[in-house]
Amino acid sequence: MSKVIALCGKICSGKTFYANKIKERENAVILSTDEVTFYLMDNEQGERYDDFAKRVNEYLMKKAIDIVRAGANVILDWGFWSKKERINLTNYYKKYDIPVEWHYVDVTQEKWQDLIKKRNELIVSGQGEYSFYFDDGLKKKLLDSFNEPSKEEMDIWYINE
Repeated sequence: MSKVIALCGKICSGKTFYANKIKERENAVILSTDEVTFYLMDNEQGERYDDFAKRVNEYLMKKAIDIVRAGANVILDWGFWSKKERINLTNYYKKYDIPVEWHYVDVTQEKWQDLIKKRNELIVSGQGEYSFYFDDGLKKKLLDSFNEPSKEEMDIWYINE
């Protein structure tokens, strides 16, 4: 049976890289909030971003049901910063008898700083695809909101070295 693979991790931890790495092996489709917001709003929604991203996530969660029922796995690439989000997602798919496999993309502080620097350099040079520039405001938002999962919550604990 097909499943939903939910990726948990900080911004710039390597979730999208990891998603692409497992996509072929898992016969999976990647659904990314960042990709959708970039294509629809060019990441220029400002203060409305959180509301817009929530609506995008709800839509992608529904589309994931169709994809799983069609026989492919789905990778949800949007972070799941809080334990409440993780519980809600698991319960949502439980109603449809769709298994969720949780993957945490862990990264050392040193590697994380390096990834942030590289991402920002790519964005400044116009090669950042659909990524956000990671500034101090976004870092504060992440650090204020992110609840690192416990090992018991995750099925796979991937360390991005």
